[in-house]
Amino acid sequence: MKKIAVLAVCAGLALSGTACSSSKKTDKTAAGSSAVPATSSAPSSSPAMSGKPFGSACSAVPADGKGSFSGMAADPVATAASNNPVLSTLVTAVKKAGLVDTLNSAKDITVFAPTNDAFKKIPAATLNKVLADKKTLSAILTYHVIGQTVAPDALTSGSFKTLQGGMVTTSGSGESYKVNDANVVCGNVQTANAKVYIIDTVLMPKM
Repeated sequence: MKKIAVLAVCAGLALSGTACSSSKKTDKTAAGSSAVPATSSAPSSSPAMSGKPFGSACSAVPADGKGSFSGMAADPVATAASNNPVLSTLVTAVKKAGLVDTLNSAKDITVFAPTNDAFKKIPAATLNKVLADKKTLSAILTYHVIGQTVAPDALTSGSFKTLQGGMVTTSGSGESYKVNDANVVCGNVQTANAKVYIIDTVLMPKM
């Protein structure tokens, strides 16, 4: 009778989809499964992938105040740049081109922002001439703006249409990227309405 009862229980478990085995076998199986621990672990993400600013020139950004990364994140892009001392020439150019309100009111854009040293690569006479020509200056500056948010991983091999109408190409990986011939020296900087990549060379569109 005991054997019949056990067979009956096993039959019921089989119908419910549950295996019937001796407690000894179950213990052995459980021990076997626990003896194979998970060995895979997620790799530590780089600042570029974690949403943090990255690049050699990020150390030049103030540690606190309105010009810091946290301070810039609270303001629209033109205002944020005006508080960052490494972008003062760019801000002067934006003001001369009359683009402050245009940039501040735009939504979810990407800006490639040349440093002061980037502008110094341009001969002084040429730079002064460009700064005095509002139409040319506006074309150059809007060539640095993409009408969408571009994440670091999208820079690996990309081609993007700028607000000026021309295309820029990007390449690189990890924390090393190029935009045309310019190097990203501090990337993934967030402002209230834009993703900013600080670059070491002024981008020049075909005009």
